[in-house]
Amino acid sequence: MTHKIKMIGLDLDGTLLTDKKELTVRTREVLAKAIRSGIVVLVATGRPWMGVPEELREFPGMDYALTSNGARIIDTRTGNVIEEHLLSVKSAKKALEICRKYDTLQEVYFDGQGYAPAEKMEFVERYHKNPNMWEYMRKTRIPVDDIFELVDRENRGLDKTQALFADMSERKRAWEELARHEDLELVGSLRYNIEVNAAGVNKGTGLVNLGSRLGIKREEIMAFGDGDNDTVMLKEVGFGVAMANGEPQVKEAADYITLSNEEDGVAQAIERFVLGGGEARC
Repeated sequence: MTHKIKMIGLDLDGTLLTDKKELTVRTREVLAKAIRSGIVVLVATGRPWMGVPEELREFPGMDYALTSNGARIIDTRTGNVIEEHLLSVKSAKKALEICRKYDTLQEVYFDGQGYAPAEKMEFVERYHKNPNMWEYMRKTRIPVDDIFELVDRENRGLDKTQALFADMSERKRAWEELARHEDLELVGSLRYNIEVNAAGVNKGTGLVNLGSRLGIKREEIMAFGDGDNDTVMLKEVGFGVAMANGEPQVKEAADYITLSNEEDGVAQAIERFVLGGGEARC
């Protein structure tokens, strides 16, 4: 069965952005062309809103953003939150307590802003294995003395928490422990992290819900991704596209595998299936 695509959800790291965290000229032009043709184009990312590059936060016609793996969906024209599914204080503290038993850099996210311990941020290179993420972390996270004290002081729902692990065997043990708790949704968009959302929160459900609000059917939604937190999204939407550099399980979930993020893979697939008259077989 074929369907006309009316919405496109875009993961950022490893998908829309190059390895240097840049949006290429060609991809920028293709996104603009899709928007001009009436397609709803939005980022669908694990990043908090303030972690989305300014170029994309202010991209003309990109009126919505799905952030923190679907915990927060924003109308970028007004800044209003359309939909949110927050992690409770109790659940967040449970996850933080488990992860702090290991050598980790932990983060918490409130209202689209990430916070991290100042002491650990001085050694971000120990925890973030990708050098291209070091400056991004320093620019987008607010350092605090104690994230546990911050959670207690705020005493309200969080977008999500995240832990970056120095040791992968410790990550495995932490994942096994966290997975025993049904109120936590776990993904690992990087091989060395664990992201914790409220149970049931994922990018796929978020995109489908936004589509429903806009009168767009599931079958009319296209999504791009490369990492673990994209797998459900590619299964959930009508037409899922995996990057050539994507994880094996992401490729398996996809309807189509495009070129890598270093080869304008997003632009290639949009030109073929949305702008070029090709058919998106759902």
